[in-house]
Amino acid sequence: MYKIGFIGMGNMASALMTGIVKSGYLKAEEICGADISEQACMNAKKRGHMVFENNHEVIKHSNLIIIAVKPQVLEGVIGEVHDDLKNKAVMSIALGYDFEKYEKLLDASTRHLTIMPNTPVEVCEGMLLLEAKHSLKEDEYQFIVDMLNHIGSTEVLPSHLMNVGGALSGCGPAYLYLVIEGLADGAVKNGLPRAAAYKLASQTVLGAGKMQLETGLHPGILKDNVTSPGGSTIRGVKALEDAKVRSAFIEAVDKAC
Repeated sequence: MYKIGFIGMGNMASALMTGIVKSGYLKAEEICGADISEQACMNAKKRGHMVFENNHEVIKHSNLIIIAVKPQVLEGVIGEVHDDLKNKAVMSIALGYDFEKYEKLLDASTRHLTIMPNTPVEVCEGMLLLEAKHSLKEDEYQFIVDMLNHIGSTEVLPSHLMNVGGALSGCGPAYLYLVIEGLADGAVKNGLPRAAAYKLASQTVLGAGKMQLETGLHPGILKDNVTSPGGSTIRGVKALEDAKVRSAFIEAVDKAC
């Protein structure tokens, strides 16, 4: 039996598979999957995973099933494997499908949990949201929590907050890539080579996030700590406030909810 089996091996599933192996929690050969995309299957094989021809075989040979298909096809996929999932443990990463929706789709004997990961799980720096309501056995739930904590940080949220949490941590990487790109462009405009600019910008974003997490200080305090009176940093902050960057981020999260 494989430890985990993926139904769907697209970008998010690929990031999870890569991160889980990179973290050392599981070996590549302990993970299997299936996908209708030949390219996705080829990529999984190159990473050392077992690829089955159909979802029925994945379910048959796996202890934990991870549903990683797009929301628009999920109900059709579930319908095809409904009986196969009886008495199985399932973890879903499909956007918009919470505990109550799965209760209507799955057999009463199927145990399930919904999570929302983000793409930085690929480098073991993900943010993973777990829906508080689930029907897994204690050992199944603990296996998942341990695995996810190897590829990032976890947060348990009530069902009604999963979407807003996902709008922040799930969509957030895209927003921060824009920040990195913008910071780097500003440095390039003033003569810094682009490769160095990307490195400086990315490490600065990484370091600032880690600083807040480890100190627990309010972001405003950390900002104040690096803004000397009349200095260059406060002038840069003023430019960002003039451009309504803070408001733009609030609007971005709001639109994504």
